[in-house]
Amino acid sequence: MGEKKLFGYNGKIARIDLTSGKIAVEEPPEEYYQRYLGGRGFIITTLLKELKKGADPLGPENRLIFALGPITGLPLPGSGRNSVGAKSPLTGAFGESEVGGYWGAELKRAGFDALIFEGVSPKPVYLWVHDGELELRDAEGLWGLEVAQTEDAIREELGDKRIRTAIIGPGGERLISYACIINDLSHAAGRCGLGAVMGSKKLKAVAARGKNTPEMADPEIVKRVSKWMAENYKDVVPMWEGGTCRVTEPFNLAGNLPTKNFTLGFFEGAEKISGEAFHKAFGKGMHGCYACPVNCKTMMQIETPWKNDPAYGGPEYETVASFGSNCLIDDPAAICKAHDLCNRYGLDTISAGMAVSFAMECFENGILSTRETDGLELTFGNASAMVSLLENIINRKGLGDILAKGVKKASEEIGKGAEACAVHVKGLEFPMHEPRLKKALGLHMAVTATGADHNSGVHDTLFAQEGRLLKNWNMMDYSQPIVPTELGAHKARFLYQMGWTRVIGHFLGICNFVAYSPDQLVELVRGATGWPVTTYRLHKSVERSLALCRIFNLREGFSDADDRLPERFATPFKEGAIKGHTVESEKFEKTKKAYYQMLGWNDKGVPTEACMAELDIEWAKEYLP
Repeated sequence: MGEKKLFGYNGKIARIDLTSGKIAVEEPPEEYYQRYLGGRGFIITTLLKELKKGADPLGPENRLIFALGPITGLPLPGSGRNSVGAKSPLTGAFGESEVGGYWGAELKRAGFDALIFEGVSPKPVYLWVHDGELELRDAEGLWGLEVAQTEDAIREELGDKRIRTAIIGPGGERLISYACIINDLSHAAGRCGLGAVMGSKKLKAVAARGKNTPEMADPEIVKRVSKWMAENYKDVVPMWEGGTCRVTEPFNLAGNLPTKNFTLGFFEGAEKISGEAFHKAFGKGMHGCYACPVNCKTMMQIETPWKNDPAYGGPEYETVASFGSNCLIDDPAAICKAHDLCNRYGLDTISAGMAVSFAMECFENGILSTRETDGLELTFGNASAMVSLLENIINRKGLGDILAKGVKKASEEIGKGAEACAVHVKGLEFPMHEPRLKKALGLHMAVTATGADHNSGVHDTLFAQEGRLLKNWNMMDYSQPIVPTELGAHKARFLYQMGWTRVIGHFLGICNFVAYSPDQLVELVRGATGWPVTTYRLHKSVERSLALCRIFNLREGFSDADDRLPERFATPFKEGAIKGHTVESEKFEKTKKAYYQMLGWNDKGVPTEACMAELDIEWAKEYLP
C-alpha cells in the first residue's frame, strides 16, 4: 500500500543552515502534523528539542522558524496568517509572533509548511522560495536598506512584481531587541524581537512565489464556510469599518485606554486621536490580507510637519495608544509618523511606544535629565520629542541605545528607581489593554510564556453580554455574563475554558479578527485535512503547547515568580470608568494557582507527570530542570 495522502499541507519543512549555506527538506510523518497542527506547535517543538539551555538568542544556536497552519492559504477570509518564533532576545524566553498579509499564503503556494533557519551567514543573504525550490542569494547590496527599498530591489532582481516578502529593516540589522519582521510592507510580526534574531543571522529577507495550493480533503466544506463569511462579515467582524483604531474612543470611555504609562484612567485627548479623526485628516482608504474582504488595515498620508510613505499603511489601535494616549500625545500626525518610522525600519510599535512612555516618566520623575536625553525635553505630551526619541532608538544614539534594549534592561541600566516605571511582563512591554479592567486577560498576560501578549489572550469585556456566552455554550460552563473587573477562581475557569479559542489561530494560520465560531474552525480543519477534528482536540492542541512553552521557560530559569503583573496595577485610578479598581496581589496569586491546577501544573507552575501523560508529551520530561 502507498503512503496516505496528506491534505491541507505540503508535507515539507525546509531547514536552512546559514553558516554552511546547506539546505535540506524534511518530510515529517502525518502524526507530527496531527499532534502539533502548525504555527506555534511546530515552533515550540523545534525550539525545545534543538536549543540547549542558556542558548544565546542572538547566537548561531538559536533557531528562527517561520511556520504555517492547515488553514494558511485556503481560499477563505482570514487565511493569510503565519507564525514566526525563536528564543526571544527581548525576554530570553519563548518568543512567537503571528502576522497577516500575503506572504504566508505565498509560502504555502511555494511548496513549504515551515522554514527553520539555524547558524549565522558569513555575509548578508536572503532566501528565495519558489515552486518547491530554495536558494540563498546575496543581500550585501540590500543591507542597510529600509523595508520598502528592500522589497523593490528584490522584485527588480528577480523580475516579478508579484513576489511576496518578509523583511527586516535596519532595526533588525542593528539588533534592537524589539525589532520585528515586516510582511508585505505593512503587516508586522511585531512582538518578542524576532527581527533582531533574523538580523543576527544576517538574513535580510525571505521572498516567496508559488503557483500551487495544497489539495484540500473536502473543498466544498471550505467553500461553504468561506461563502458564509463573505456574506456575513459586516455583522461578525467589527473591524471592517475603519480598522482597529475605531475602538480608541470607546476604550477610553470603558477605562481600557492606557494613559500616561498606565497611570491615568481617562485620556482627555482621545477624540483627537480617534479612528474618525485619523481617517478625516489623513485617510487614503483601506486594505487587507490574502483572500479577505474585511480590509481592516488603514492607509494614511501626512505631509506636514512630517512626511510618511502610505505604502507602510497607517497606525492601528495598539500604535495609536502606545504613541498617543500612553505618551499623553493627541497629535495624529506625530502618531502617523511614529508608525511610519517603525514599519520603515522594522520595530514593534507597542514596545517602541512603551520605551518612549517609560523614558517620559523617568524624565518627569527626575531619573533622567536633558543631559541623558541629548537635550530632549521628554515631558508627557511632547510630540516632537517623541518622534526625535524614536529616531534616536532607531539609530541607537545616546539614550536611544539604552532604550533599544527594552524597558526591563533599560530600567536596570538606568537605575535610580527606573524599574518602577518599566511596565512589562518577563521583559515584554505591556500592550494597550488595562488589566485593572480585564482581569482574565491580565492573568493570561502574566502567565503566558511570551510575556505580556494580548493577541493570544481572552478579553473579558467581549463576554460581558449574555449573547456571547450563549454563542459559546458548547464549550463554556458559564450561565451568567462575565464581570470584567472581577478576579477569582471563576476567572481562571473562564480563561481555561475559553482562552484556547484566542490561541488556536496561531496554530491554524487564521485571523482572530475574522470571527469564525469554534465549530466553524473545526469544519475548516476537517475540510482542509480530512481529520476527524473536534473542539476538544483543538483545545488539547493548545494546552499541549502551553505545557511545552512552560517547560522551555522553566529550563531557561523562569519560575512562577515571573508570572506577575507590574506593581502599578495595584494602585487604583482616581478618574475614569474603572475608578477604584485594582489588581489585588493576594487574590491574583490565588487565582493564578487555580489556573495552574486547571492546566495540570503544580502550585509552582510546573507541568505534572499526569499532565504530560494526558497530553502525550512525556518526551518533554527530560527538558524540565
